[in-house]
Amino acid sequence: MLPTYVPVLILGAAALGFAAFTLALSQILGRPRPTAAKSSAYECGVPAIGNARERFPIKFYVVCMIFILFDVDAAFLYPWALIFKSLGLFGLVEMGVFMALLGCGFVYVWRVGALDW
Repeated sequence: MLPTYVPVLILGAAALGFAAFTLALSQILGRPRPTAAKSSAYECGVPAIGNARERFPIKFYVVCMIFILFDVDAAFLYPWALIFKSLGLFGLVEMGVFMALLGCGFVYVWRVGALDW
């Protein structure tokens, strides 16, 4: 049983060895050159202005939750599509109910204006 895992162990050891080698080489060859610009906070190419503890509008979180909702929808559709033929009519009805519920949620979110910026 162990001989079947030897190639995997060799590959893992090679990956760890390469990572350790490159880290050690960068420490040996690279000189730290700290400057004020390098030490400052960097966010999306824009200089940091103001307090980092300011409040964000709730719409950012709502859009994030909506994205997660529809991402989970896609995650459920893929395995269902793989075994669609073996589920038959019952599987089709169940997925129809699931999609209808998600559709109602999407229409509700659209109607209350959560998707408007």
